[in-house]
Amino acid sequence: MSNLAQYLFQRALANPDAIAIIDSTQQKHAQSRPPRMATYGYGASELSFRDFSARIKQLAGGLASLEGIAKGDRVVICMENCPEFLDLLFACWTAGLCAVPVNAKLHAKEVVHIVNDCSARIAFISKSLAPDVAAELALTGSQVDLLTTHSESFADLYQASPIACASVEPTDLAWIFYTSGTTGRPKGAMLTHRNLLFMSLTYSADIEHVNVGDMKLHAAPLSHGSGLYSLPHLFGGGTQMILDGFDPEQILETFETQKNVTLFAAPTMVTRLLSHAQPDHAYPGLRTLYYGGGPMYVSDTLRAIACFGPRLYQLYGQGESPMTITGLSKADHRADEQGLDHDRLQSCGAPRSGVEVRIVNENGQVLPAGELGEVITRSDAVMSGYWNNPTATTNALRDGWLWTGDIGFLDARGYLSLRDRSKDMIISGGSNIYPREIEEVLLLHPSVLECSVVGRSHPDWGEEVIAFIVPRSDKKPTQEELDEICLAHIARFKRPKEFKFVDMLPKNNYGKVLKTSLRDMLEKETPHA
Repeated sequence: MSNLAQYLFQRALANPDAIAIIDSTQQKHAQSRPPRMATYGYGASELSFRDFSARIKQLAGGLASLEGIAKGDRVVICMENCPEFLDLLFACWTAGLCAVPVNAKLHAKEVVHIVNDCSARIAFISKSLAPDVAAELALTGSQVDLLTTHSESFADLYQASPIACASVEPTDLAWIFYTSGTTGRPKGAMLTHRNLLFMSLTYSADIEHVNVGDMKLHAAPLSHGSGLYSLPHLFGGGTQMILDGFDPEQILETFETQKNVTLFAAPTMVTRLLSHAQPDHAYPGLRTLYYGGGPMYVSDTLRAIACFGPRLYQLYGQGESPMTITGLSKADHRADEQGLDHDRLQSCGAPRSGVEVRIVNENGQVLPAGELGEVITRSDAVMSGYWNNPTATTNALRDGWLWTGDIGFLDARGYLSLRDRSKDMIISGGSNIYPREIEEVLLLHPSVLECSVVGRSHPDWGEEVIAFIVPRSDKKPTQEELDEICLAHIARFKRPKEFKFVDMLPKNNYGKVLKTSLRDMLEKETPHA
């Protein structure tokens, strides 16, 4: 049995009355959903596994009935958190299709690039995003079918006859995870049914065994880490409580009123929770708070342990090896006779079950403990390659090993510490931002001669984006002009928070910009001056 959807249907058969979905977004979407969608459970606060699996099979039947649809076709899912996201994800697999989840915070141009790059057969877009995406698609001449969620056409798909789960191979594509690369263009990491099954089994082996009724709280986007880990929770009979955003007070209240709650949070989200948490409060409903997507300062980790106890789990992974390279266990967050091990808390843990991790030099030679080099990993979680990008695939996958581009070292006990989470990448609020993408947009301005983008430390977001601009001698661009050109091409969260005008950029003898020197300049300044 290779199809991921079949494991959900098994759970629904064994525990039909267990609650699969708690929808905390219903008030937000109540007015936009066609009234007849109530027939399929929309508008209700809870949905059983029986009803959840039934509507997935009907939606899958609707997808399969679309003209020209064929097994393996790509289906883009770009929407804010809502139950329809999980419907579409599992309906795609049921029909033998490949899901391409897309961050709803992206700019319409970025969404359209992904739609066209993966040659999507159909794209499901939230009503608030659809007009801009449709306009951009028209400019590219794309023939993809665009379907707005919460529309009458979308509701029609649920009226189809249910279909049985399609037969797939373990190596068939299930999810294309678009992750930006150092070239500035998003690359589609091809994840198979086997990859995601291995990821789910490793979750159960390393983090927690999910029982019927355990709760997975979704405050982060379902298109990324939170959605990926919905799989092991659904396969185990866990309830998915879907929020329409990150509200610290609502989350902390859930820790009070529910039982066995698990939450994914980027480090910045953890610190925001801590700022709202009550001191010396037990929060009895919290089972696991797993965090990742960027480094967390030891001081913040200590605060989190003091607040929530040893219920934290740090994970390190990439879209290319989804959520599954190393992990800092709950036991590692617990004090022993000597107290908490601060060196251990600075690491991102030991290799996950069934995962190999090595540190190598540029020639692929394995380096001894304590020596810095590139992190490479091998497991059944590692992608099969990048969609339609053989050059990037060849660079990333060598003899079955994924070369992560991250620099770190293993200690004598096999714990991994990262020193550079890729050379130039900026991590702001748990989101990866690649400078080259922003630089290419800034260079569209006729008055920009050169530019370089780096990250500056920020107490709340981890890092913020700073752009150094060398203007042309005839005219200096204004801050407003640079803001406008960024907002016209890239997501708002990638926009530089400050533009610094300089006469020249520091470069080495080969003409390469020395971003380290720029970051050093920022560190010497008064923070956020």
